[in-house]
Amino acid sequence: MDIFKSFTIEAAHRLPNVPPGHKCARLHGHSFVVELHVSGEPGADSGWVMDFGDIKAAFRPLYEQLDHHYLNEIGGLENPTSERLATWIWERLQPALPQLSEVVVRETCTSGCRYRGP
Repeated sequence: MDIFKSFTIEAAHRLPNVPPGHKCARLHGHSFVVELHVSGEPGADSGWVMDFGDIKAAFRPLYEQLDHHYLNEIGGLENPTSERLATWIWERLQPALPQLSEVVVRETCTSGCRYRGP
């Protein structure tokens, strides 16, 4: 079974490696929506895969690094595409949340990335 918890991160970025004149080269912001998916079997007694509060607690340190920050200034996010942000979150969160099965990053209502680990 797969459960997920969503978070909204308000952050600014620019993409330094796009072609000249590309609109994403300019500083801009997004209301990123991050979904953290956790997989497992529901406990016989609890009936759940994991407490949603435990997902929130595991993500909190990363959320605080990202929310209302300029992503390009965060180590490892110098070129903060949705793909790199999803990977960055996975690499830092998976050790604390071993049941992590997927990180989804939506930068707009219609565009995003789904990462399932290496």
